[in-house]
Amino acid sequence: MNIMLFPSAYGLRPAVTSAAELLEAAGHTVWTPDLFEGRTFETVEEGMEFKDAIGQDELLKRAVLAAAPHSERGLVYAGFSMGAALAQNLALGDDRARGLLLLHGTSDIAENASVDALPVQLHVADPDPFEPHDWLTAWYLGMGRAGADVEVYRYPGAGHLYTDSGLPDYDEEAAGATWRVVLGFLESLEG
Repeated sequence: MNIMLFPSAYGLRPAVTSAAELLEAAGHTVWTPDLFEGRTFETVEEGMEFKDAIGQDELLKRAVLAAAPHSERGLVYAGFSMGAALAQNLALGDDRARGLLLLHGTSDIAENASVDALPVQLHVADPDPFEPHDWLTAWYLGMGRAGADVEVYRYPGAGHLYTDSGLPDYDEEAAGATWRVVLGFLESLEG
């Protein structure tokens, strides 16, 4: 599969490149665009402040420009937290999208969003302060109305960005389980 993997608000950290390497070792082609032009952050607050200074429209534009040269190949859009929100927006707007992989995040769904059984997989901590249960229920129903085929995996006790080994949220067991399920999901899309 061809995968466009967007980073979280922490920027293009080693955890993102490690994830790309894991996916490439399984035979996938992965692009990891640097939407923050080389900047990385030690706290989510710093990253969110920088993201807000860039602005949502500019960030989305950068994501679209990163994906555009590869979208004709039929991408799986993927991302971590903020990057997952960007991936969701791009996948719902790309009729060639092969799948959507959301790690630690979701986004609003446009009322006119429509996809044809787009395979979607979400992996999220439970509870997650950025993805509360009420929000996730509404999101799940909205994605279903848009025509997506959604699977949700929750990881009790894990922190928000539990797949990033360089952060306090890291949960080795939950991260391992996530990557095993993700690899199966991507394999299922190859058929």
